[in-house]
Amino acid sequence: MNNELRTIKTKPKQTQFKSEGRSEKWNVSRNSYDLYYITMRKSRDQIYDELLVLKCQAGDKNAFEELVKRWEKRLWHYAYKVTGAESTAWDIVQETWLAIVKGIRRLDEAALFPRWVFRILNNKCADWLRKQHMQSQLHGQLAKKAQNESNIKQNSHEKVDSLQAAITKLQSDQRALLMLRYHENFDISQIAEILCVPEGTVKSRLNRILTKLRQIMGQE
Repeated sequence: MNNELRTIKTKPKQTQFKSEGRSEKWNVSRNSYDLYYITMRKSRDQIYDELLVLKCQAGDKNAFEELVKRWEKRLWHYAYKVTGAESTAWDIVQETWLAIVKGIRRLDEAALFPRWVFRILNNKCADWLRKQHMQSQLHGQLAKKAQNESNIKQNSHEKVDSLQAAITKLQSDQRALLMLRYHENFDISQIAEILCVPEGTVKSRLNRILTKLRQIMGQE
């Protein structure tokens, strides 16, 4: 009788994919119990996006066009916040879509699409910043903009304005991290996957950034 009362376990599934020439492994351990509740917690938008990804992998051009419509502005907003240049952000987004087209069939799990896309986008932004040697020039422009904003008469939205001005003084990689956490609402583990760093590194970087923001706002 005891032999019949064994706990049935499902062997975790290891999910892997490659991203734009980089060899990467995404370990996703799921048992059937977890998958049921994860599915129940998904929003309609998440389920619809996953369906579109599956259709894209099957070669459905209309599904890809729909995916672009749903994600393009979101990707551009992120690229713009990181680079500070509107036209450049559009160029980076277009390069990102090209990489998506080439690699989407290697994405083994449709639910990983958001993190996969933002990893590609983040890499494209970083490549542009390195190639253009824009770090120092961008910092100077942001500092000037922040100084101009600080001279504007304070109004009912002064706290929001002060925060925005403080954010512009951060480095591009720091702004990117804030965007991923508080605008795109990725959790710590997801950001760690996107940036290819340990979760502890993400937490410590966020703490340093928030401390720096408080210091900047305290000086204004």
